[in-house]
Amino acid sequence: MSLIVEAKHRQGDFSLDASFSSEGGLTALFGPSGAGKSSLVNIISGLVRPDYGRVIVNGEVLLDSTKQIFVRRHRRRIGYVFQEDRLFPHLTVRQNLLYGHWFTPRPDRYESLDHVVDLLGISHLLGRKPDRLSGGEKQRVAIGRALLASPRLLLMDEPLASLDETRKAEILPYIERLRDDTKIPIVYVSHSVPEVTRLATTVVVMADGKVTGAGSVQEVMSQTSLFPETGRAEAGAVIEAKVISHDDDYQLTRLHCGAGVLTVSRLDMRIGKPVRIRVRASDVMLALSPPKGLSALNVLPAVIRNIGKAHGPSIDIELDCGGETLIARITRASADTLDLRPGAHIYAVIKSMAFDDANLSQPPHPLSAY
Repeated sequence: MSLIVEAKHRQGDFSLDASFSSEGGLTALFGPSGAGKSSLVNIISGLVRPDYGRVIVNGEVLLDSTKQIFVRRHRRRIGYVFQEDRLFPHLTVRQNLLYGHWFTPRPDRYESLDHVVDLLGISHLLGRKPDRLSGGEKQRVAIGRALLASPRLLLMDEPLASLDETRKAEILPYIERLRDDTKIPIVYVSHSVPEVTRLATTVVVMADGKVTGAGSVQEVMSQTSLFPETGRAEAGAVIEAKVISHDDDYQLTRLHCGAGVLTVSRLDMRIGKPVRIRVRASDVMLALSPPKGLSALNVLPAVIRNIGKAHGPSIDIELDCGGETLIARITRASADTLDLRPGAHIYAVIKSMAFDDANLSQPPHPLSAY
């Protein structure tokens, strides 16, 4: 599964000049409001015809302005999930789900109602109308309707933006299942760091109509140079680990990664299960020697790889922990007191309670599985 996108377009004072490619899975278009994410998605879907562009999905050309190819929106077979559910209020959930299915030519249909209903856990909702659904339920039905059109590509434009935190937590596992249990490439628009680090296979960072960075979650989210776009408040690093043991007495779980062993609150995961960990820079402290008499359970030896530019009173320190990247955000005063320099050996200290549900998730299947 592959996706190639190139677009140049001017609308009023805004200029879009962006391109990216991915090999399936979930590609997150990430950046602040006004970066051009939705404009790029509208070009992919055929809602906007750009001044110049190319869109190729699995080798099929949907747009090539140099060859005057522009496949109409209704012929692109692209599913689109918006911020709002946009369900038909007079139809039941079953009827909403099947709406796109009937407009898909029979030879192109690969999804079934039973599979989609099971995937999204909505069998008990089939007879209801949208006004009897919660926000999270409506979005699951909207996703199901897009899937039942048997799309070659699924676009999701900030699908959780209108939901509260409880409803977001309810629907995120279903998007993970969609990512892992189907082979449909997904383009997912978001400006939420937790969503992107939890869901993405590939991250494309945008700012001012341009792509400023692209790559794996680990590569992109750990780049201090991209923190202005990815968001300094939630900035940090992403690590993939495996569950190695549980301590039922203290309700703790131990994870193994390249940096060493991390202890987190008890996870309901089997031994050997892979885990994606987001470590916020603000949750990492530094010490010149292994600390004693400290409550934190995670102390990792590290080497300072780089010292970033100062931002007000703070500074970001990039660490190499056994090949894994960590970022520590400390005050400039502390950096001077500790006399920190690139190449210096140091110890990173992380509280176990820093790893809450928002920072622990199941990583995507390897791209070879798509």
